[in-house]
Amino acid sequence: MTSLITKLTEAQKYAMSIRPKIGGFPVLAEVLRQAGVLMNRWTLPSCQSVYLMQGGSVVQQGTPLVTGIHEIPVFQKDLLIKALRKDQEGGSTFPEFLQAAWDAGVVGYEAHLNERKVVYYGVNGESYLEEYPEVYL
Repeated sequence: MTSLITKLTEAQKYAMSIRPKIGGFPVLAEVLRQAGVLMNRWTLPSCQSVYLMQGGSVVQQGTPLVTGIHEIPVFQKDLLIKALRKDQEGGSTFPEFLQAAWDAGVVGYEAHLNERKVVYYGVNGESYLEEYPEVYL
């Protein structure tokens, strides 16, 4: 493994070991930020995650939500916010959150770790910005 991949995977392991069930994303984001991740870009439904890091970039391919040909759901901000709140309250797993985001019409999102914000995108340019709180590890 390259040093960037090692740095990322070790940070992910550490973050998951200390991440609380409720409100865990800000902890994960802060661990990744401290490991040098500047932005994390997700593409749905492929579940491809690109990490823009100090010194380079890493791609991580997850299990796709769908295979074959599918109609893209219409972007529905209210359903996205419902999925976000459920996840923030510990009511869903990460794969369940990704599926709910896709069902709400999200085709991708970007987590900007230095600015503590996430922008969710629909296929027609729709977007929803959500800021998350600063945490201290």
